[in-house]
Amino acid sequence: MNELYQILKINPKDERLYEIAVSHSSYANEHKAKKDYERLEFLGDAVVDLAVADYLYSNHNEDEGEMTKVRASYVCENALYEYAAKLNLSKFIKVGHGEEKEGGKTKKSILSDIFEALIGAIYLDLGYATARKTVLNIIVPYIEDPNVTFFSDYKSALQEYVQTEQKTLFYDLVDEFGPAHEKTFVIEVRIDDIIYGKGSARSKKEAEQEAAKAALDKLAR
Repeated sequence: MNELYQILKINPKDERLYEIAVSHSSYANEHKAKKDYERLEFLGDAVVDLAVADYLYSNHNEDEGEMTKVRASYVCENALYEYAAKLNLSKFIKVGHGEEKEGGKTKKSILSDIFEALIGAIYLDLGYATARKTVLNIIVPYIEDPNVTFFSDYKSALQEYVQTEQKTLFYDLVDEFGPAHEKTFVIEVRIDDIIYGKGSARSKKEAEQEAAKAALDKLAR
């Protein structure tokens, strides 16, 4: 694990926390370990959100809606996966034999969770200041690079916003027209029963993405 500490640029006090942070539930079950990374991932998720929100508030002049949109972009699963891959975290992940055969060490969902779990471990072990510094050292170069964006999945970004604000989110199919082989679907997205966006496309999934994009654009105004 020393290599991991060097990558993260930290000097840990309680190495047990980091061992837990890289242990998937499949590994914990096989080795009868009492803990896996999931609780640390829950904590790390909040720390990453706060650190990025803090940075945007202090260094950018956008309004609440735009900051929410930017933050969602850089803490979504695609972004977290990129950070984890850049840090080569797959080298340190512990998964069970079955999960390993299924490529668990390179799964986007697991790598993104592990990244957050490690931030949670740093927070518990070394405090918020160190955790914040670690998060910003990794993420800020992406935020400040105009050529980098993770904002291809508008639904995920909108879901991030809704979870942060503790609101409800629904996608409703409100219309469909055209011949059977060339249908167009119209989707409305509602946040707390208020229509925030509408999208249309040849598939329901694409229409949902368009509706989510419209909602994010509205929130950013």
